[in-house]
Amino acid sequence: MKLSCLPVSLYDDIFTEKSAVTDWIQLGAELGLDAVDFSIKFFPKRDTETIHNTRAALEKFNIEACMIACYCDFTHPDAAQRTQELTDLKADIGLAKVLGVKFIRVTAGQNHPGIEREAGVRWVTDGFRRALDEAEKHGITLAYENHTKGAPWDYWDFSQPTEIFLEILDALADTPLGVCFDTANPLVLGEDVLALLEKVIQRIVVLHIFDLRAVRVFEPVRVGTGASPIQPIFARLRQAGYEGWFSIEEASRSGRQGFEASIAYVQNAWEHA
Repeated sequence: MKLSCLPVSLYDDIFTEKSAVTDWIQLGAELGLDAVDFSIKFFPKRDTETIHNTRAALEKFNIEACMIACYCDFTHPDAAQRTQELTDLKADIGLAKVLGVKFIRVTAGQNHPGIEREAGVRWVTDGFRRALDEAEKHGITLAYENHTKGAPWDYWDFSQPTEIFLEILDALADTPLGVCFDTANPLVLGEDVLALLEKVIQRIVVLHIFDLRAVRVFEPVRVGTGASPIQPIFARLRQAGYEGWFSIEEASRSGRQGFEASIAYVQNAWEHA
C-alpha cells in the first residue's frame, strides 16, 4: 500500500498561515505516510523561496509529494474565464513538476446556474484535452475526481451526478486521463459507490478515502466511522490487482488523533480486504 493524505482538517490553519506547508510535511512524516498531498490553495505565492522551502522539507523528512488537489472550473459561463482556468491549470502543472508531485486532482467545474449539460460537457472535455497535452510534457498524471464542492466554490460540481462524470470520462477514453476515485462523494446524491467503482476501476490512479456521516448528508467524519463502503471497495480493488496510490481525505477536524486513527483503520482494512 502506497499511502498519502490530504489534510482537509488543517486547511483553515494553512490557508490563514497559522501553520505552514512545511509543518504538514513534517506531520506526514511523523505519521509514517509514504507521501503527502497538497491543496493548490497552499501555494498563493510560488516564489523561489516557497518552492525551495517545500522541496527542502520533503527531502529533510524523507517523504514524497503525491498529489495536488486543484479546483479547475471549466464550466464557467464566461469563455474568457474558461481560458484563464486552463492557463491556471497549466501553471499548476508547472508547480507540480518543480515540487516532484506525481498527480494533479482535476475537477470539471461548478454547476453554474443556467449551464446546459451538452455545453458543459463540451467545455470540460476541451479543457481537459488541452491540459493533458501540457501534463504529458512534464510527466504529470491528471486524475479526474467524482467531486462534490471544491473548497473555493459557490456551487456543487457539474459532474457530481454519476452519468455526467461517466459521459466526460467516456469522451476522453482515448487520453491518459486517470481517475481520482472518491469513496464517499456519490453518497451525497444517494448514488451507488460500488456500481461507479466497477465502471472506472481500470482508470483509477489514486483512491481518495473519504467518509460521510450518512447517505445524502454532506458531513465529513473520520474515515471508517461513516456510511462509505470502504471495506467492499478495498476488497474489489484487491481482486482487481490495484497497485495505485491511496490518499486519506482527513476531514474529521479531530486533531492529530484523527489522522492517526484514520491511518490505522485504512492500513488494517487493506490488510484484511
